[in-house]
Amino acid sequence: MLNRIMSLLQGESSPAEESRFERVQVATCALLLEVAHSDGHYQAVEAKVVHDLLAKKFNLSPASLAELIDYSHDHRTESLDLFQFAREINAHFSRDEKLDVMEGVWRIIYADGTLDKFEDALARQLTTLLRLDHADVITRKVKVLDEVAPDRSS
Repeated sequence: MLNRIMSLLQGESSPAEESRFERVQVATCALLLEVAHSDGHYQAVEAKVVHDLLAKKFNLSPASLAELIDYSHDHRTESLDLFQFAREINAHFSRDEKLDVMEGVWRIIYADGTLDKFEDALARQLTTLLRLDHADVITRKVKVLDEVAPDRSS
């Protein structure tokens, strides 16, 4: 699978539908990993949330999922910006699918129980890059907060 993903990102030919899907997988994974690393601490709880979100979204075998995460991690660290990943998601995901990605972003952010200023800034940047309405993203944020901290003060 890793060779297929590498060939897709390098532009080698393969079926169009397969190419689109795997590029979207890499883009989604890279954005989620960026969020998980944004506060400077990639914790085991964040890694589990990333894993679970990707497993649910893409229905991959455990081995394929591990390869995707490893490859996307390397691709994320080599990239200069997040636009390339957002562009892929914008091209192939519906508005609701992009909101699901943002809900996953909030799940990663709140996995450790705190909202770091870098995480908040990145969530705002991703809202813009994914061309989403701020109010819709905040609705997803509140949904996640209601699940992870139902007793918080308003």
